Amino acid sequence: MHILHLKNFPIYQQLQLEEALLRLDDRNFCIINEGSPPAIVMGISGKPSELIQLEKLSQNPISIIRRFSGGGTVVVDEETLFISFLFQKDAHDFFPYPEPILRWSAEIYKEAFGLAGFSLQENDYAIGEKKVGGNAQYLRKKRWLHHTTFLWDYKKENMDLLLHPQKTPKYRKERSHEDFLTHLSVHLPSKEHFIKNFKESLESRYPIEEISIDSLLPLLDEPHRKSTEIIFLNHLNLEASECSPLPLFGP
Repeated sequence: MHILHLKNFPIYQQLQLEEALLRLDDRNFCIINEGSPPAIVMGISGKPSELIQLEKLSQNPISIIRRFSGGGTVVVDEETLFISFLFQKDAHDFFPYPEPILRWSAEIYKEAFGLAGFSLQENDYAIGEKKVGGNAQYLRKKRWLHHTTFLWDYKKENMDLLLHPQKTPKYRKERSHEDFLTHLSVHLPSKEHFIKNFKESLESRYPIEEISIDSLLPLLDEPHRKSTEIIFLNHLNLEASECSPLPLFGP
């Protein structure tokens, strides 16, 4: 497994890289990213008018990103911890479908967290009955991706930008964002402590090789399907419209 460890790397650029690795590469990866500039990230079928408090967003705008994978909508910032796995389908003996992948990843995280209350709740990671991490996946013929957004901490005003979703997991029980979510910073000594344990958990399962971002950037220039995109708001009529993806290190 190749480990790419990033800090404060914009989530839009991370998603661009993940999509390139998914479509063009055949190596196994774990990507760790500690934080991103604030953004709202939606699944590929997400509609801003159904997921986001557009009027509130117009008063305090941040980027809206539609990722290439499915799943729900999240608000991310400098206190979000992102972890993604990309594997060839024959890398494990379990069937590469969503539920087995979730169970496999949950075992790794349970060991790394060392918390008795950590569990897989439907498609989420939770501590007790509160969500601490959301997941999304993309399955291809010979390859799959599983990425997770963990809340190390979060700002209530950012969470208030999201509408109560129309479809929610049963264990949420119609709770508000504030009552439904928890953050890792109140359960673990430090982010560094968790990442150290997480890497050790991976090393007990796979041969590990750290890799640099510079060695992967050329993939972005190779022809491949690019579904990750940035959306912007016309603040006069509060409608979402699409724009071309920004260059990787553009303004």
